Amino acid sequence: MTPAPSSSEALRAPLVVEFPFTRSLGPVQSDFLTGLRERTVLGVRTTDGRVLVPPVEYDPVTAAELRDLVEVAPTGTVTTWAWNPSPSRGQPLDTPFAWVLVRLDGADTALLHALDAPGPEAVRTGMRVRIRWAERRTGAITDIACFTPDGDAAAPAAGPAPHSGEFTEPVRGIVAPARLDYTYAPGRAQTRFLAALAGRRTVGERCPSCRKVYVPPRGACPTCGVATAEQVEVGPHGTVTTFCIVNIKAKNLDIEVPYVYAHIALDGAGLALHGRIAGIPYDQVRMGLRVTPVWTEDGRYPDHYRPTGEPDADYDTYKELL
Repeated sequence: MTPAPSSSEALRAPLVVEFPFTRSLGPVQSDFLTGLRERTVLGVRTTDGRVLVPPVEYDPVTAAELRDLVEVAPTGTVTTWAWNPSPSRGQPLDTPFAWVLVRLDGADTALLHALDAPGPEAVRTGMRVRIRWAERRTGAITDIACFTPDGDAAAPAAGPAPHSGEFTEPVRGIVAPARLDYTYAPGRAQTRFLAALAGRRTVGERCPSCRKVYVPPRGACPTCGVATAEQVEVGPHGTVTTFCIVNIKAKNLDIEVPYVYAHIALDGAGLALHGRIAGIPYDQVRMGLRVTPVWTEDGRYPDHYRPTGEPDADYDTYKELL
């Protein structure tokens, strides 16, 4: 994020939050996703006879455990829809499509997915649609590539059929990529904070009521509810108040584990900020350790904090900042 040319001009920058989300599956979700891999759509029958697709493991009305699996048809009816003229990265189709709720034949609830249609004029509530299966299926909702129009085809006469849920090599867990793209605007207070960092200075704002110095500043005191405007330079030295040892290596992060991440109360600040501790063995980091920032090569922000060599701070000097 490049410092603003004027302290009154707020910064803006694109920000991406992305991570793989790994989760295990219960028996019903395992059967449902394994079924999709085998081009079979399974629902679950509730205690009052309704068929839920996608299935759940507990009745939403009675909270009773559900295990009565049934197979429904790959065709269904659109119950409602919305046109998506500009598909985003990772969505089912890379050309304009409709998001649709489809009640599959034999089901009593609707499934959300994409409908491949030439335009919004080709979509309507009540239209008949059919699943288009993905060529490569792994046991995920993306095994349904999308829905396609099914003309004037009528619903099959046969209802849902009981299914054992037994498959070879059932899916027991999934890894779902999560990604959020948005534009971050830090506001005027944090813009001034970031601009000061570019000059290797750390600046907070003092509350006119409680006199606490907030770093990074927030533009208002969350305790007193009043605006903060008085800028106060803090640090550069600080004190480790609490810390944790990280033993899991993050993807695309070029830092060897184990390493230490800590709360650091910069001298003059009214609360602690986060920072990585380096220049000392991880098992020698301790509460009260005095540290100073080591700046990135471009000098835009502290890369990590290292020990100053000073004696440890007395607990009473930072106990209110824990």
